[in-house]
Amino acid sequence: MHYDVIVVGLGAFGAATVYQLARRGVNVAGVDRFSPPHDQGSSHGDTRITRQAIGEGAAYVPLALNSHRIWRELEALSGAPLLEACGMLMLSDSRVATRGHGTADFAGETAALARSFGIEHDLLNAAEIAQRFPQFTGYSSHAVGYYEPGAGYVRPERAIEVQLKLAQQAGAALYPNTPVLSMEAYDGGVRVHTSAGTFTAGRVISCAGMWSAKLLGGPFPSLLKVCRQQLFWFELDEPERFAPDSPVYILLDGDADTDSCYGFPPLPGENAIKIATENYADSGDPDHIDRSINQADVDAMYEQHVAGRLAGVSRRLLRAKACTYTITPDFNFLIDEHPQLPGVTVVSACSGHGFKHSAAVGEALAMHYCRETGAADLSAFRLNKAAVSATR
Repeated sequence: MHYDVIVVGLGAFGAATVYQLARRGVNVAGVDRFSPPHDQGSSHGDTRITRQAIGEGAAYVPLALNSHRIWRELEALSGAPLLEACGMLMLSDSRVATRGHGTADFAGETAALARSFGIEHDLLNAAEIAQRFPQFTGYSSHAVGYYEPGAGYVRPERAIEVQLKLAQQAGAALYPNTPVLSMEAYDGGVRVHTSAGTFTAGRVISCAGMWSAKLLGGPFPSLLKVCRQQLFWFELDEPERFAPDSPVYILLDGDADTDSCYGFPPLPGENAIKIATENYADSGDPDHIDRSINQADVDAMYEQHVAGRLAGVSRRLLRAKACTYTITPDFNFLIDEHPQLPGVTVVSACSGHGFKHSAAVGEALAMHYCRETGAADLSAFRLNKAAVSATR
């Protein structure tokens, strides 16, 4: 079977790309080793924070804003709620610069970009934080808060499901439970060898997430690492402290990327908060990820990031899950042509902050393929040739 484009991987970026290509009339197929949405990669866990002022850098801000627009469009088409703009509170200490996703002063850069792009926000001192958000405790008198009312969370599984359904309705062919075994370039395009046979396409867009290094070869095994993450849902003793308009939150501590945590208010009908930290040190094989969460992990999370910091949250664990980040050395995205496979566009990795941008990246890739003007600029995410040379 031949297609104009084959998208490999139907998680955050893949589902968005298939949808955007299909709605433009492109003969497109999407292939995934599981049946998306699923919990085997990076695009699950009920909620993902979305922000508009992106402390990781100015190149991300237009993508976040475009994604918000697209999710509202998808909500109108599907009737499914995808984006909850409940606001975001980021807490840090005015005396120190705290890191996040490779940015030395994450809170400061976030506020600077909010000013630069005209994004609505408030800067709060410790007294104002206590007055507006009393559920957050345990910070010092030097605390500063960045509050962004247009931020909130996206429902990842639901967003993927909606985009894949709309893509099929527009004519896309989807192949779930179909692992891609290898790819090779030929004169007419790219051969994609799968467990269900060989497909061909003029262009392949690889959104394979944590399987990217294994699939793509070349420099990518040296550039990408897969890091296991843990997500926890603790039940509430005092649910009234987390009203429906409670914000998502990022609590920045210390000068290491792994010192901080982030979390979410309760979902409707669920008496629990979700909270997580980020691990960038321990990497592993994507086919052998430990998906169990032990009691020591639960206790450590509660003691370090909940006790004395989030009022009214109990030690009772509702559930826990493991997911993965696929990380580049500089924590940025990687979106570029494969240096050794003509016809293959590489779209990985998210580096732990991708879902909020996924809808816009899919749109930009589709617009570039269709030679439309006005596409979001993705040039900041090109393969670092110096880094590639260093791995040889």
